Amino acid sequence: MKPTLNKGAAGLCSSTLEKLKGFTCMAEPSETIVYCLILQEFLFSQFAKSGGGGGGRAAEPSPPSESSAPSRRAKSIYTPLEQQVIQLKQQHKDALLAVECGYKYRFFGEDAEIAAKELNIVCHLDHNFMTCSIPTHRLFVHVRRLVSHGHKVGVVKQTETSAIKASGANKNTLFTRQLSALYTKSTLVGEDVNPVCRLGDVEEGGSGDVVLDPPDSFLLCISENWDKLRKQLTVGLVAVQPSTGDVLLDCFPDGESRSELEGRVLKINPVEILVPSDLSEQTHRLLHSITNARSISERQDAIQEILESDSLTLNSIRSLMSHLPDLERGICSIYHKKSSTQEFYLISGSLSRLGLELRALLPAIQAQISSALLQGLLLDTPDLLAPAHSFLKVLNEKAAKSGNKTELFSDLSGFPVLQERREQIQTVLNEIQDHRREIRLTLKAPTLDYTTVSGQEFLIEVKNLLSSTVPPDWVKISCTKAVSRYHSPFLVERYKKLLQLREQLLLDCQREWTNFLDQFGEHYHAMKRAISHLATMDCLFSLAEVAKQGDYCRPEVCDSQCTIMIRDGRHPAIDLLMGEHNQYVPNHTELQGGGRRTMIITGPNMGGKSSYIRQVALICVMAQMGSYVPASEACLGIVDGIYTRMGASDNIYKGRSTFMEELTEASDIISHATEHSLVILDELGRGTSTHDGIAIAYATLEYFIRHVKALTLFVTHYPPLCELERLFPGQVSNYHMAFLLNEPAIVQPEFITFLYQLTEGAAGRSYGLNVARLADIPDTILHTAARKSRELESMVNTRRYKPPVLRLFPAGLQLV
Repeated sequence: MKPTLNKGAAGLCSSTLEKLKGFTCMAEPSETIVYCLILQEFLFSQFAKSGGGGGGRAAEPSPPSESSAPSRRAKSIYTPLEQQVIQLKQQHKDALLAVECGYKYRFFGEDAEIAAKELNIVCHLDHNFMTCSIPTHRLFVHVRRLVSHGHKVGVVKQTETSAIKASGANKNTLFTRQLSALYTKSTLVGEDVNPVCRLGDVEEGGSGDVVLDPPDSFLLCISENWDKLRKQLTVGLVAVQPSTGDVLLDCFPDGESRSELEGRVLKINPVEILVPSDLSEQTHRLLHSITNARSISERQDAIQEILESDSLTLNSIRSLMSHLPDLERGICSIYHKKSSTQEFYLISGSLSRLGLELRALLPAIQAQISSALLQGLLLDTPDLLAPAHSFLKVLNEKAAKSGNKTELFSDLSGFPVLQERREQIQTVLNEIQDHRREIRLTLKAPTLDYTTVSGQEFLIEVKNLLSSTVPPDWVKISCTKAVSRYHSPFLVERYKKLLQLREQLLLDCQREWTNFLDQFGEHYHAMKRAISHLATMDCLFSLAEVAKQGDYCRPEVCDSQCTIMIRDGRHPAIDLLMGEHNQYVPNHTELQGGGRRTMIITGPNMGGKSSYIRQVALICVMAQMGSYVPASEACLGIVDGIYTRMGASDNIYKGRSTFMEELTEASDIISHATEHSLVILDELGRGTSTHDGIAIAYATLEYFIRHVKALTLFVTHYPPLCELERLFPGQVSNYHMAFLLNEPAIVQPEFITFLYQLTEGAAGRSYGLNVARLADIPDTILHTAARKSRELESMVNTRRYKPPVLRLFPAGLQLV
């Protein structure tokens, strides 16, 4: 289970913090026991009364959220129960309050909206606040579900019974209520969340619905003290297992890397971490990286099961998710009432089909799938998608697909306005049809029927030869050489009424359609969560497919945070593009925060330096998202960030040159990178003169080695930087991308064969003329450049290796 970090305005009271800061390993056994008892009592009282981490100065009281109410309410019109809930919420703002009301527990206001979303139950407006409820006998199920999603849940119980209240003087007043328990991941202790087993259950070896917590579900509390004079950080921690009463206590000095704290946290493996508000940034980053390592192992387990399982269920689920529309965008359009009937039918139909077919697979999922992540995603989704079925049943498929809103709803029992309007229209139509008998008698045409021309309906068509039989009060609508078409006065009046009713029907249908979308939108959060589950499943299937095709390995998450060890690593994109016949050359990488943490990489242009460092960064990203990686073996710690400075670009809109952009990016990395980061710097300093570029690159890299201490890959064409290996032995190593050199006897560009293999040691030159040859630069230019390159190289070597000379001066011989 992923541990939760709780941080408040003052997570621990000042006296307890002082006790934590004062812990020493030299304490007497009796003193240690006293400390343990004090802290144990404090933590229990903190979680039972003030919300575990909500200590310190109380905030200004405020009522539950009224965003769902139609208008802002004055306190005077709150019901007595609502006033009681407001008072309780003012005391426990950071918790979802489940309030006992008879045989139900009710949530109010924003708490109700959150609980309804997480528990997939109905939330509705009652008086002034939104509310939802759960039965009392299922409290433990719903509390555990809310806690598992990171919420803090307070249980408010009635403190007097109906019988006693009925016989007392206050029988007509409200039941008194107060907070009886507050639950987080580490404090799921008590009857509310672990109902007592029946004797028969115990004898039969079963426990019914009882959910038991693991024996190592510790709550960890951390405090820090920085001694300015001694420049020493002291960390105190206490870990409590509320269900058993076990307490672990420790106090120790630690360095900037927080390696001592890291080891202890990994050993204790807490489900929840309580921290003070003044916790240092370094410690906060460490704790977050540790919590992230868990949502990695779960994903790796899921991908491994998809790869190795021969279950038909997984294949069925994969096929269900193929050829789906953009569900997330679709429900967003529905939520904002901008959806067409065609889009709504497509989206709701897809959701309904997925929900029904996944529900049919539930027994197989429970029996055949072992991954906790896969089970959690798949078992939760059918219930979340259930509302889509009822909405789909109301629609007429043909009308929905054609966009005809007047015929959209097949069952009008839930739409009384439309039903009444349809009846009115039908009445007028019946009157018009009955009017035919009178017309036939008038024209003495027993078989005459209405005709429609150019959109005009109910036209009485008469041959011009018989126009004398037409009553004079009939209105001529249109005519041809052969016939004329009329409306009788009755038809004129009734047809006008019919058109009015039809237009009103269109308006009614649009209004009902908007209301219909609004009702569907009430389930938006549940649907969005289900779609998020499906998206996660789709991502896991994709990662498994990529891992299978690319022969990837499952990386190990190292206990040591600052570690990158990759065997036969490959660039995931280039490896795929090159295919089987032109295999990508794999390379090893080994960086250790406590050892060699900086690699200076040199070598010829186009030798593969940039591809290699990108490869390392991509493998780190893939590993931290829980994916398999393109390598034969990998062990990677959690990094708090990957910072890169690569490529050449300017920013003319801000007036920044290429060199200015380089230095701005480098400055940003220096400000944010830590010793838990991966830093990639590619050819820093190339945007200015050689001497300035070398100086800036050298100074920047030296600063990273001395002060930042991040895991660093530094690509350069400046040989002087390789001297840092000698200045920082054990921390810095020189590497180059291997190549074969064919240097001609005459003055012309050398010919390079790239091997793309990372090799220890520095390369003396960059062999840029070889790239010029590959770019088809004319031979005349190449020969001139080769000759000039030799002259400059000879000049530098002469200055560097010129032998000393003895000269006679008045003062005697001097070495010059």
